[in-house]
Amino acid sequence: MSTPLYTVDAFTAVPFAGNPAAVCPLDGPRDAVWMQQVALEMNLSETAFLWKQGDLWSLRWFTPVVEMDLCGHATLASAHTLWSNGYVDPSQPIQFTSRSGILSASYSDGWITLDFPNEAPHQVQPFAQLIDALGFVPSWVGRNRMDIIVVAESEAFVTTYAPDFATLGTLDARGIILTAPSSTPGIDFVSRFFGAGAGLGEDPVTGSAHCCLAPYWGALLGKTALVGAQRSPRGGIVRTELVGDRVKLIGQAVTIMKAELFV
Repeated sequence: MSTPLYTVDAFTAVPFAGNPAAVCPLDGPRDAVWMQQVALEMNLSETAFLWKQGDLWSLRWFTPVVEMDLCGHATLASAHTLWSNGYVDPSQPIQFTSRSGILSASYSDGWITLDFPNEAPHQVQPFAQLIDALGFVPSWVGRNRMDIIVVAESEAFVTTYAPDFATLGTLDARGIILTAPSSTPGIDFVSRFFGAGAGLGEDPVTGSAHCCLAPYWGALLGKTALVGAQRSPRGGIVRTELVGDRVKLIGQAVTIMKAELFV
């Protein structure tokens, strides 16, 4: 018996950009230890495991070292995989059950829309450990249940910032979201994500971080539809829409590889 395993670049329309995720459709649930071992073997920022459960698809996300509560790019990759490989008709939406509740995905004209929870940050005071780890004093600091968001003055600062992953990893958070207003036409804000707390370095494009970024910048700019650019070396674009206590994440995906697991 073998298990299919796909590699998908998410939040991009071209190969070798965006954020790669491994997607593993299963016949049924597998042991979490096995899933963690597969994720470590894949050594990507996220490996997604999914299996049919009634009308829903169960979905779990693993970094090489921990299971995650929420992941946008691997959910986008999972939906793309199900539609592209005949598991689900592309005209039909998909509902996932996850550690963050029910998440949905729909497809239209080459774009995938994810329905995710609004993870708006609340403001906190910059604290000494954070400032020491960052190496600068941010203009604004916030937190949600997963991450710390720090606001810098400019897109240029975000793009050129050199993180110290060892010191960032000492902070009590899944990751650090660094963001600033965009100086690029058509882009509302830019960001980078450093996931030392989840066993990652820099994540190329982080959908779940935009569940925090969209409400922050939406309130500041007075907009409900925004475009974010993640300025990692691979880079990616995330379109967002604020709808009450939900955030729509809109992006594209490209399948890079199909393989088989024999364990």
